[in-house]
Amino acid sequence: MASMDKELILLEEKIDRLITLYRDTHAENIRLQRQLADVITANNQLTEKIQMAANRLQVLLSTLPES
Repeated sequence: MASMDKELILLEEKIDRLITLYRDTHAENIRLQRQLADVITANNQLTEKIQMAANRLQVLLSTLPES
C-alpha cells in the first residue's frame, strides 16, 4: 500500500508541474499575442508613412525640370 501511495504522490506532483507549465505557457502566449498585435500595428503605421513619403517624393520629382 505504501508503494501505491508513493506513486500517487509522484503522479500528483507531476500533474501539479504540468498544470504550472500550462499556466505559464498560456500566460506567455497571451503576452506574445499582444506583443505581435502591437508590432503589426506599428508596422502598418510605418508602411503608411513610407507610402506617403514615396508619394511626396514622386510629386517632387515630377516638378523637376528634365535635363
